[in-house]
Amino acid sequence: MIYLFQRLFIMLISLTYSQYVGQSVEPGKTDNYICYVKSSYQSPAINANWDKRFWNKADVVRLKNHMGEMPSHFPETQVKLKYDADNIYVIFRVKDHYIRAVAGETNGKVYEDSCVEFFFTPGPDISRGYFNLEVNCMGVYLMQYHKNNEKDQGFVDLNDSRLIEISHSLQENVENEITKPVTWYIEYKIPYAILSKYIQVDTPGPGIQWRANFYKCGDKTSHPHWLTWAPVNYPKPRFHLPEYFGWLEFK
Repeated sequence: MIYLFQRLFIMLISLTYSQYVGQSVEPGKTDNYICYVKSSYQSPAINANWDKRFWNKADVVRLKNHMGEMPSHFPETQVKLKYDADNIYVIFRVKDHYIRAVAGETNGKVYEDSCVEFFFTPGPDISRGYFNLEVNCMGVYLMQYHKNNEKDQGFVDLNDSRLIEISHSLQENVENEITKPVTWYIEYKIPYAILSKYIQVDTPGPGIQWRANFYKCGDKTSHPHWLTWAPVNYPKPRFHLPEYFGWLEFK
């Protein structure tokens, strides 16, 4: 009987802890988080259209984990990726509520807005460093690089980051938060050529792997949340933990 009570107590503690950090996982133990990225011979119009033919048969990544307390607002967030010889393509779909965007300048505090984020190492070894591209619902973005254990980091040069073509679907001004259900989309393409100026890049092709994670946040919205694809085991919201990245496998 004492043993049974001990087991129940341990289970209760585990459940309580998990509501704060999402799914428990050890660094480097995200091998089951794999997104297969298909190739394309066409370069699509970047127009935030989730349903266009280009995205047919692309794998869909769903953000089901969270950091911090279980949020009262958990927007359904999905991502699709494809690639060609020169670019990687990304599109997000967010079924949202309590939508806000104040940042209006490149490399501003877009993460405080309704925001989607792509963190990635352009190869299988996170020790080479990583990028983070963060885009709010109005298409305003920041992009940074991090390498040498954060000793060498900064914003990607504006002349380079401006070569990233970004489109957004939301047309309504949301500087004052809106509280109605809205589905919004962000689509962009990232040229490999700008990445290789900062970090060694394994150009995507069959069998090539990158490390990555996807996030949805809204730090300064009325219903803040920090959602992740691959789970991040940390006691408070923090996305800059590449040891928890999942995998992109190019087909």
